[in-house]
Amino acid sequence: SFVFHSHQRHADWLHILGGRGLTRIGDATREVGPGDFMGFATPSAPHLLRNTFEEECVYLMGGEDRPIDVVSYPDLDKRYLLMQTEKGTEFYELGEPTKPLAKPD
Repeated sequence: SFVFHSHQRHADWLHILGGRGLTRIGDATREVGPGDFMGFATPSAPHLLRNTFEEECVYLMGGEDRPIDVVSYPDLDKRYLLMQTEKGTEFYELGEPTKPLAKPD
């Protein structure tokens, strides 16, 4: 489906219609097939669906359409603020928290 990721504000789901795939949710990996449904309420566990088999894996996916989300990519050690704008989705990389208004030493 996409890179191993999690959402803070955007719940999403996957429903397998045909074929097989491997799903990774948190630290667990398991085979999925027709009829399997995976829902990811927020804040979600990191998740990924991939196809390592010869046959196609056919699935539906959907979720909430929120104007702002924070998406983490644990394997890449990255985190982004996603904002929906008139131009499309904008990604802003987030870093370690800072305290710019802290008292001087």
